[in-house]
Amino acid sequence: MKNIIKMSLVAAVAVAGLTSNVSAQPLEEAIKNVDISGTMVYRYNDYSDAVFTNTKTKTDNNYKIAASLKSKVNDYVTATVRVVTGTGITDNSGSFATLSSINNGDANPTLQVSQANFTVKTDYATVIAGKQGLTTPWTVAIDSDSNEQTGTGLLALVPAGPVTVAAAYFNQTNVGAGTGNIATVGVLGAAGPVSFDAWYLDLKNGFNTYTLGAKAKLGVVTAELRYADLDLDTATTDNNIVIAKVGAKVDAFSAYLQYGITDKQGGTTALDSDAQTTMTGWNTNIHGKTDANYLRVGAGMDVMSGLNVSLNYADLSYKTGANNINDNDESELFTQITHKMGKNLVTYVRYGTYDVEQNGVETVDALAGRLQVEYKF
Repeated sequence: MKNIIKMSLVAAVAVAGLTSNVSAQPLEEAIKNVDISGTMVYRYNDYSDAVFTNTKTKTDNNYKIAASLKSKVNDYVTATVRVVTGTGITDNSGSFATLSSINNGDANPTLQVSQANFTVKTDYATVIAGKQGLTTPWTVAIDSDSNEQTGTGLLALVPAGPVTVAAAYFNQTNVGAGTGNIATVGVLGAAGPVSFDAWYLDLKNGFNTYTLGAKAKLGVVTAELRYADLDLDTATTDNNIVIAKVGAKVDAFSAYLQYGITDKQGGTTALDSDAQTTMTGWNTNIHGKTDANYLRVGAGMDVMSGLNVSLNYADLSYKTGANNINDNDESELFTQITHKMGKNLVTYVRYGTYDVEQNGVETVDALAGRLQVEYKF
């Protein structure tokens, strides 16, 4: 009975606040066996695009607050509720609440429940049942400062010798109203310094896709290679991508090199631009780009404890239009100063350029700035 009361408390706090009966309990008793964690992020964007005599300027404030409450029901079952403040103003996918500081007055972001599920752990399997984040290479289950994909259904993780088999079915997701049913299966494992995974996913009335990936860490160097193929149900085009990433960190210095290429028929290989099956920078990304070549390079240095300065560059080319008639080129160059005031508070300032050309004609010549503060609790 006490465990049932604790589960009810978690749901009540997340959805509607405490009832008078629960409030009458001692606080220590009410929160026993309940773990609370989350993030609070503020972001300010300043973007100015000047092409010839046309000037486009936008500034906005962005907020996202997320909290997860986990309550141990018994030795096998844990109840989880996640609430997000930020959705409802721009979209319904767990993103920022974006308030233009030019066109709109201040407003109050909405509160929504993004997860409400039970986790059952045994010696043979782990099963998550209910509303949960979509943990696949094509989606982002939890993100402190961007979109999240969620669904209601079952996810099972079963150890099988040297690998773990993952299988899931969701009868409802936020990736497609009414037709967003997802079935997926994956195999994950490791061999020495190399971890690998292979996944297949089917989105009803959407697409079927598979991906193969491997990661390795050898001394100061990390490397990653991934391939993904996606076939749309409503088209005959074949979307695929190859991604290669290398990074290194030696003392106070770090650097990375990333390269991605998509098919001449299509480059839609993910449900989120931050997913593992695609690549993204700041204002550039390869997500959904056809016949694309995408290069990202960067280097950074810890100038003192908790303070890092980096320089980042990206170059992207791709095709658009009927029969891929248009040649498009995008590039960005920005510097970022990151300050870690502790393990729970990170602030960064970013400033740089973003340029776009189509068939040799400049269409975007922009300066972009950003300030972000993220607190974890």
